[in-house]
Amino acid sequence: MRGSSLATRLFLSATGWVVVILVITGIILSSVYRSATERAFDRRLNLYLRTLVAEVATPDTPDAPDHEMQSLGEPLFELPLSGWYWEIAPVDGTKAEKKASRSLWDKKLPKLEDQGVELTLSGIRQGYVDGPEDQRLRMVERPVDLGADGKFRVSVAGDATEIFEETRTFDWYLGSTFAALSVILVLTTIFQVRFGLAPLKRISDAIADIRSGRAERLEGEFPVEIAPLARETNALIDANRAIVERARTHVGNLAHAIKTPLSVIVNEAAGRGADPFAAKVLEQADVMRDQVAHHLERARIAARLTIVGTVTDVAPAIEALCRTMEKIHRDRDIAIDVEADASAKFRGEKQDLEEMAGNLVDNACKWADSRVFIEVLVERQGATDPAPKLRIIVDDDGRGLSVAERTTVSRRGQRLDETKPGSGLGLSIVVDLAALYGGSLTLGTAPIGGLRAELVLPGV
Repeated sequence: MRGSSLATRLFLSATGWVVVILVITGIILSSVYRSATERAFDRRLNLYLRTLVAEVATPDTPDAPDHEMQSLGEPLFELPLSGWYWEIAPVDGTKAEKKASRSLWDKKLPKLEDQGVELTLSGIRQGYVDGPEDQRLRMVERPVDLGADGKFRVSVAGDATEIFEETRTFDWYLGSTFAALSVILVLTTIFQVRFGLAPLKRISDAIADIRSGRAERLEGEFPVEIAPLARETNALIDANRAIVERARTHVGNLAHAIKTPLSVIVNEAAGRGADPFAAKVLEQADVMRDQVAHHLERARIAARLTIVGTVTDVAPAIEALCRTMEKIHRDRDIAIDVEADASAKFRGEKQDLEEMAGNLVDNACKWADSRVFIEVLVERQGATDPAPKLRIIVDDDGRGLSVAERTTVSRRGQRLDETKPGSGLGLSIVVDLAALYGGSLTLGTAPIGGLRAELVLPGV
């Protein structure tokens, strides 16, 4: 059941318990009904037994078991091998004649005493025996001691088929009723699970909307049992946003606090002219400035990544970026072509997308001879990874890079050509920023002859 939904687990659990309870209840009711049927049958047999015992115990009628005793008011005692029999048999050498119902014919009844059946408190034995013609009989037996007149065993047996058929009929009706009841209970359980857990499904969908940027909070009315969960979730989202805002403020304050002393050091060293010490200070100050800029940028990005539910449309951002780059590189007459999927969305903030794509397009424009081509694709993943991937490809027709240069250029502060403007941090920032989003940057050879930069980011 691992991986199954809560609704499925609740349904299976409820259904299992319903089936178990109904089965146990059915067994108990069937047993109770069978016992009640046997008791009613035994009362009938005992009535005949008392009548026979009364006839045997009457001293004035030694030949009492005639036609009246033969029938006992039950015609089945007259029919041969009908399944209903009575028998009065002398025991312990009593010389009285054995008497039996006409239905017994020339057969005789088995003894319950021989089968190990003990006397009850009322002085009788009762149980099931195999009678003539292999009939299954319910029989009661009572020993009678008449003193000088002898000892007798009085037995009455009835066809147990009545008990079995009554029980089977009851079991059939009981099973049919419980089967219908089970269907009703299962349908009721499905209804309760489906609609009872609907608020949880709404919360799940709402949280997915927040994560994907389609909503900012859990909205709507929830049952009193679920309302605290929605309230605490909204409070957690608010707390998350507050923490991020404090982190942003802290990063900004730290940037200003560090840049001001660095500017003072640079200004003081620049005023020393050609002093070798001042030149070294200026060199190291530039390294410090680059390091501070890099790490503050990483801190700023990491703070933004903790915000839940930020989504950016890619096509408008790329087109605006291209217009900016065309203005910056107007003197080189670089043609920038864009082919972007209008449905492409980035699971992150717009300024991070602009920073990553901007660095790639800017590098392409610096190194291109005449053309830069940008392509934006959305790749839908399989069932194991349903989240789509955003792929931004930037090609130029410049000289390209060798395998060794591709490895070097993505390191922080590495520049292959000092004549080109820049600090050497651009590609390293793209690599770090993409990694923070769970993406990657790959450098290769463009079909149009230069470098291909392929940026993979989480989509929506």
